[in-house]
Amino acid sequence: MKFSRSDLADFAYFLAIARNRSFRRASLELGISASALSHALKGLEERHGVRLLNRTNRSVTLTAAGEAFRDAIAEHFDAIDHAAEVLNRFRDAPAGRIRLNVPEDAAELILAPVLPRFVELYPDIEIDLSIDNRMIDVIDQGYDAGIRYGGTVPEDMIVQRISPPMRWVVAGSPAYFERFGTPQVPQDLMNHRCMKIRLGNDRIYHWEFEKGDEAVALAVPGPLTIGNSRIGLHMALSGAALIYAAEPSIAGAIAEGRLAIALDEWGSMGEAFHVYYSSRRQVPSGLRLLVDLIREIRPLGF
Repeated sequence: MKFSRSDLADFAYFLAIARNRSFRRASLELGISASALSHALKGLEERHGVRLLNRTNRSVTLTAAGEAFRDAIAEHFDAIDHAAEVLNRFRDAPAGRIRLNVPEDAAELILAPVLPRFVELYPDIEIDLSIDNRMIDVIDQGYDAGIRYGGTVPEDMIVQRISPPMRWVVAGSPAYFERFGTPQVPQDLMNHRCMKIRLGNDRIYHWEFEKGDEAVALAVPGPLTIGNSRIGLHMALSGAALIYAAEPSIAGAIAEGRLAIALDEWGSMGEAFHVYYSSRRQVPSGLRLLVDLIREIRPLGF
Protein backbone atom coordinates (compact mmCIF):
# COMPACT_ATOMS: atom_id res chain seq x y z
CA MET A 1 0.00 0.00 0.00
CA LYS A 2 1.44 3.36 -1.04
CA PHE A 3 2.32 5.78 1.76
CA SER A 4 0.60 9.18 1.52
CA ARG A 5 2.38 12.29 2.77
CA SER A 6 -0.79 13.29 4.64
CA ASP A 7 -0.65 10.00 6.52
CA LEU A 8 2.22 11.20 8.70
CA ALA A 9 0.19 13.92 10.43
CA ASP A 10 -2.82 11.63 10.68
CA PHE A 11 -0.69 8.91 12.30
CA ALA A 12 0.34 11.42 14.98
CA TYR A 13 -3.30 12.42 15.48
CA PHE A 14 -4.26 8.76 15.84
CA LEU A 15 -1.60 8.20 18.51
CA ALA A 16 -2.85 11.19 20.51
CA ILE A 17 -6.42 9.85 20.40
CA ALA A 18 -5.19 6.39 21.37
CA ARG A 19 -3.35 7.84 24.39
CA ASN A 20 -6.23 9.97 25.59
CA ARG A 21 -9.17 7.71 24.62
CA SER A 22 -10.94 10.97 23.83
CA PHE A 23 -11.12 13.33 20.86
CA ARG A 24 -11.58 16.28 23.22
CA ARG A 25 -8.52 15.54 25.34
CA ALA A 26 -6.44 14.74 22.26
CA SER A 27 -7.49 18.03 20.70
CA LEU A 28 -6.32 19.89 23.80
CA GLU A 29 -2.98 18.07 23.65
CA LEU A 30 -2.48 18.84 19.96
CA GLY A 31 -3.96 22.33 19.90
CA ILE A 32 -6.49 21.61 17.13
CA SER A 33 -10.24 21.21 17.20
CA ALA A 34 -11.94 17.90 17.99
CA SER A 35 -13.91 18.14 14.74
CA ALA A 36 -10.69 18.49 12.73
CA LEU A 37 -9.30 15.42 14.51
CA SER A 38 -12.43 13.43 13.74
CA HIS A 39 -12.26 14.44 10.08
CA ALA A 40 -8.57 13.47 9.87
CA LEU A 41 -9.15 10.05 11.44
CA LYS A 42 -12.12 9.36 9.20
CA GLY A 43 -9.94 10.17 6.18
CA LEU A 44 -7.15 7.90 7.44
CA GLU A 45 -9.54 5.00 7.93
CA GLU A 46 -11.13 5.52 4.52
CA ARG A 47 -7.81 5.77 2.67
CA HIS A 48 -6.60 2.50 4.17
CA GLY A 49 -9.94 0.71 4.36
CA VAL A 50 -9.52 -0.23 8.04
CA ARG A 51 -11.51 0.91 11.08
CA LEU A 52 -9.09 1.94 13.83
CA LEU A 53 -11.48 3.28 16.47
CA ASN A 54 -14.81 2.38 18.00
CA ARG A 55 -16.66 5.62 18.74
CA THR A 56 -19.69 6.12 20.96
CA ASN A 57 -21.13 9.20 22.63
CA ARG A 58 -19.30 8.29 25.85
CA SER A 59 -16.08 6.54 24.84
CA VAL A 60 -13.41 5.99 22.24
CA THR A 61 -11.73 2.59 22.13
CA LEU A 62 -9.28 0.96 19.76
CA THR A 63 -10.27 -1.85 17.45
CA ALA A 64 -7.95 -4.85 17.16
CA ALA A 65 -6.48 -3.22 14.05
CA GLY A 66 -6.09 0.06 15.95
CA GLU A 67 -4.20 -1.63 18.78
CA ALA A 68 -1.87 -3.39 16.36
CA PHE A 69 -1.30 -0.18 14.40
CA ARG A 70 -0.58 1.82 17.58
CA ASP A 71 1.96 -0.77 18.74
CA ALA A 72 3.63 -0.74 15.32
CA ILE A 73 4.15 3.03 15.02
CA ALA A 74 4.37 4.38 18.59
CA GLU A 75 8.07 3.59 19.06
CA HIS A 76 8.96 5.23 15.75
CA PHE A 77 7.13 8.44 16.65
CA ASP A 78 8.91 8.48 20.00
CA ALA A 79 12.17 8.32 18.01
CA ILE A 80 11.05 11.28 15.90
CA ASP A 81 10.27 13.23 19.08
CA HIS A 82 13.74 12.38 20.33
CA ALA A 83 15.32 13.59 17.10
CA ALA A 84 13.41 16.87 17.27
CA GLU A 85 14.58 17.35 20.84
CA VAL A 86 18.18 16.79 19.75
CA LEU A 87 17.79 19.64 17.25
CA ASN A 88 16.19 21.84 19.91
CA ARG A 89 19.36 21.68 21.99
CA PHE A 90 21.26 23.49 19.25
CA ARG A 91 18.87 26.45 19.11
CA ASP A 92 20.00 29.80 20.47
CA ALA A 93 16.79 29.91 22.52
CA PRO A 94 15.00 26.71 23.66
CA ALA A 95 11.52 26.19 22.24
CA GLY A 96 8.77 23.61 22.38
CA ARG A 97 5.81 22.67 24.51
CA ILE A 98 5.57 21.08 27.96
CA ARG A 99 2.36 19.45 29.19
CA LEU A 100 2.17 19.15 32.97
CA ASN A 101 -0.42 17.63 35.30
CA VAL A 102 -0.24 18.85 38.90
CA PRO A 103 -2.48 19.04 42.00
CA GLU A 104 -3.72 22.39 43.27
CA ASP A 105 -1.26 22.73 46.12
CA ALA A 106 1.71 22.05 43.83
CA ALA A 107 0.47 24.61 41.32
CA GLU A 108 0.19 27.26 44.02
CA LEU A 109 3.23 26.44 46.16
CA ILE A 110 5.72 25.22 43.55
CA LEU A 111 4.81 26.56 40.12
CA ALA A 112 3.23 29.94 40.85
CA PRO A 113 6.47 31.39 42.30
CA VAL A 114 8.56 29.92 39.44
CA LEU A 115 6.57 30.28 36.21
CA PRO A 116 6.81 34.10 35.87
CA ARG A 117 10.60 33.85 35.86
CA PHE A 118 10.52 30.83 33.55
CA VAL A 119 8.36 32.66 31.00
CA GLU A 120 10.75 35.61 31.14
CA LEU A 121 13.80 33.41 30.57
CA TYR A 122 12.29 31.08 27.94
CA PRO A 123 9.54 32.90 26.03
CA ASP A 124 9.55 30.33 23.20
CA ILE A 125 8.63 27.43 25.50
CA GLU A 126 4.88 26.93 25.84
CA ILE A 127 3.56 25.38 29.05
CA ASP A 128 0.22 23.56 29.00
CA LEU A 129 -0.72 23.20 32.66
CA SER A 130 -3.54 20.97 33.88
CA ILE A 131 -4.44 21.40 37.56
CA ASP A 132 -6.11 18.22 38.70
CA ASN A 133 -6.18 16.48 42.08
CA ARG A 134 -7.29 13.17 40.59
CA MET A 135 -4.85 10.27 40.35
CA ILE A 136 -4.43 9.72 36.62
CA ASP A 137 -1.84 8.06 34.39
CA VAL A 138 -0.22 11.26 33.18
CA ILE A 139 2.02 9.52 30.64
CA ASP A 140 -0.82 7.52 29.12
CA GLN A 141 -2.84 10.72 28.76
CA GLY A 142 -0.10 12.55 26.92
CA TYR A 143 1.53 14.66 29.63
CA ASP A 144 5.29 15.09 29.72
CA ALA A 145 5.42 15.08 33.51
CA GLY A 146 3.42 15.31 36.71
CA ILE A 147 3.92 16.54 40.24
CA ARG A 148 2.64 14.58 43.23
CA TYR A 149 3.34 14.02 46.88
CA GLY A 150 5.94 11.33 47.44
CA GLY A 151 4.47 7.90 48.00
CA THR A 152 1.84 8.40 45.27
CA VAL A 153 4.22 8.51 42.30
CA PRO A 154 3.82 5.49 40.01
CA GLU A 155 6.64 2.99 39.75
CA ASP A 156 8.99 2.90 36.76
CA MET A 157 9.29 6.68 36.69
CA ILE A 158 12.20 9.06 36.98
CA VAL A 159 11.52 11.04 40.16
CA GLN A 160 13.06 14.24 41.54
CA ARG A 161 12.19 15.80 44.88
CA ILE A 162 11.39 19.51 44.54
CA SER A 163 10.29 20.49 48.05
CA PRO A 164 11.00 19.63 51.67
CA PRO A 165 8.59 17.40 53.60
CA MET A 166 5.61 19.43 54.82
CA ARG A 167 3.83 19.50 58.15
CA TRP A 168 0.06 18.96 58.09
CA VAL A 169 -2.03 20.81 60.66
CA VAL A 170 -5.59 21.59 61.72
CA ALA A 171 -6.63 25.21 61.41
CA GLY A 172 -9.74 27.30 61.87
CA SER A 173 -10.83 30.91 61.97
CA PRO A 174 -10.98 32.90 65.22
CA ALA A 175 -14.76 33.04 64.75
CA TYR A 176 -14.96 29.24 64.60
CA PHE A 177 -12.94 28.75 67.79
CA GLU A 178 -14.97 31.41 69.59
CA ARG A 179 -18.19 29.65 68.65
CA PHE A 180 -17.22 25.98 69.02
CA GLY A 181 -14.12 26.01 71.23
CA THR A 182 -10.61 24.76 70.49
CA PRO A 183 -9.83 21.02 70.40
CA GLN A 184 -7.17 20.04 72.93
CA VAL A 185 -6.45 16.50 71.72
CA PRO A 186 -7.16 14.90 68.33
CA GLN A 187 -10.12 12.90 69.68
CA ASP A 188 -11.90 16.20 70.44
CA LEU A 189 -12.33 16.63 66.68
CA MET A 190 -15.05 13.98 66.74
CA ASN A 191 -17.27 16.70 68.25
CA HIS A 192 -16.29 19.41 65.77
CA ARG A 193 -17.21 20.43 62.24
CA CYS A 194 -14.39 19.23 59.98
CA MET A 195 -13.92 19.28 56.23
CA LYS A 196 -13.45 15.73 55.06
CA ILE A 197 -10.93 15.29 52.27
CA ARG A 198 -11.51 13.19 49.15
CA LEU A 199 -8.18 12.00 47.75
CA GLY A 200 -7.36 11.70 44.07
CA ASN A 201 -8.20 7.98 44.20
CA ASP A 202 -11.67 8.78 45.67
CA ARG A 203 -10.72 7.51 49.13
CA ILE A 204 -11.76 9.67 52.11
CA TYR A 205 -8.63 10.68 53.97
CA HIS A 206 -8.24 10.04 57.70
CA TRP A 207 -6.65 13.05 59.41
CA GLU A 208 -3.27 12.01 60.81
CA PHE A 209 -1.56 13.24 63.99
CA GLU A 210 1.76 12.58 65.67
CA LYS A 211 3.13 13.50 69.08
CA GLY A 212 6.28 11.78 70.26
CA ASP A 213 5.65 8.06 69.93
CA GLU A 214 1.87 8.52 69.61
CA ALA A 215 0.14 8.40 66.23
CA VAL A 216 -3.57 8.85 65.56
CA ALA A 217 -5.63 8.67 62.36
CA LEU A 218 -9.24 9.84 62.56
CA ALA A 219 -12.23 9.57 60.24
CA VAL A 220 -13.41 13.02 61.26
CA PRO A 221 -17.05 14.10 61.03
CA GLY A 222 -18.17 17.07 59.01
CA PRO A 223 -20.86 18.58 56.79
CA LEU A 224 -18.68 18.84 53.68
CA THR A 225 -16.38 16.50 51.75
CA ILE A 226 -14.00 18.29 49.43
CA GLY A 227 -11.55 17.38 46.71
CA ASN A 228 -10.58 21.00 46.12
CA SER A 229 -8.20 22.73 48.51
CA ARG A 230 -9.19 26.27 47.52
CA ILE A 231 -12.85 25.87 48.49
CA GLY A 232 -11.67 24.22 51.71
CA LEU A 233 -9.63 27.30 52.54
CA HIS A 234 -12.59 29.59 51.84
CA MET A 235 -14.82 27.49 54.08
CA ALA A 236 -12.27 27.62 56.88
CA LEU A 237 -11.85 31.38 56.54
CA SER A 238 -15.60 31.82 56.74
CA GLY A 239 -15.71 29.98 60.08
CA ALA A 240 -17.82 27.14 58.70
CA ALA A 241 -15.46 24.29 59.59
CA LEU A 242 -11.94 23.25 60.47
CA ILE A 243 -9.45 22.48 57.73
CA TYR A 244 -6.59 19.97 57.62
CA ALA A 245 -3.89 21.22 55.29
CA ALA A 246 -0.20 21.37 54.47
CA GLU A 247 1.10 24.23 56.61
CA PRO A 248 2.72 26.17 53.71
CA SER A 249 -0.63 26.31 51.88
CA ILE A 250 -2.26 28.26 54.73
CA ALA A 251 0.81 30.16 55.97
CA GLY A 252 -0.43 33.47 54.57
CA ALA A 253 -3.81 33.24 56.31
CA ILE A 254 -2.10 32.27 59.58
CA ALA A 255 0.34 35.20 59.35
CA GLU A 256 -2.58 37.57 58.77
CA GLY A 257 -4.50 36.19 61.75
CA ARG A 258 -7.38 34.96 59.62
CA LEU A 259 -6.64 31.34 60.61
CA ALA A 260 -5.03 29.83 63.69
CA ILE A 261 -3.52 26.38 64.15
CA ALA A 262 -5.12 24.00 66.62
CA LEU A 263 -3.39 20.93 68.06
CA ASP A 264 -0.06 22.45 67.06
CA GLU A 265 1.97 19.90 68.99
CA TRP A 266 0.18 17.12 67.07
CA GLY A 267 1.24 18.32 63.59
CA SER A 268 2.09 15.40 61.30
CA MET A 269 4.96 15.44 58.81
CA GLY A 270 3.90 14.58 55.29
CA GLU A 271 5.69 13.78 52.06
CA ALA A 272 7.51 16.26 49.85
CA PHE A 273 6.46 17.18 46.32
CA HIS A 274 8.15 15.22 43.53
CA VAL A 275 8.21 15.81 39.79
CA TYR A 276 8.11 12.60 37.77
CA TYR A 277 8.31 11.61 34.12
CA SER A 278 8.68 8.50 32.04
CA SER A 279 11.98 6.69 31.96
CA ARG A 280 11.06 5.45 28.49
CA ARG A 281 10.70 8.85 26.79
CA GLN A 282 13.12 11.56 25.81
CA VAL A 283 12.87 14.35 28.36
CA PRO A 284 11.99 17.67 26.67
CA SER A 285 14.65 20.30 27.22
CA GLY A 286 11.96 22.69 28.46
CA LEU A 287 11.05 20.26 31.23
CA ARG A 288 14.69 19.96 32.29
CA LEU A 289 14.99 23.74 32.38
CA LEU A 290 11.81 24.06 34.46
CA VAL A 291 12.99 21.50 37.01
CA ASP A 292 16.37 23.23 37.19
CA LEU A 293 14.67 26.58 37.86
CA ILE A 294 12.44 25.10 40.57
CA ARG A 295 15.52 23.73 42.30
CA GLU A 296 17.28 27.09 41.91
CA ILE A 297 14.42 29.25 43.23
CA ARG A 298 13.44 26.72 45.92
CA PRO A 299 9.93 28.11 46.49
CA LEU A 300 9.45 26.04 49.66
CA GLY A 301 13.04 26.34 50.83
CA PHE A 302 14.27 22.94 49.58
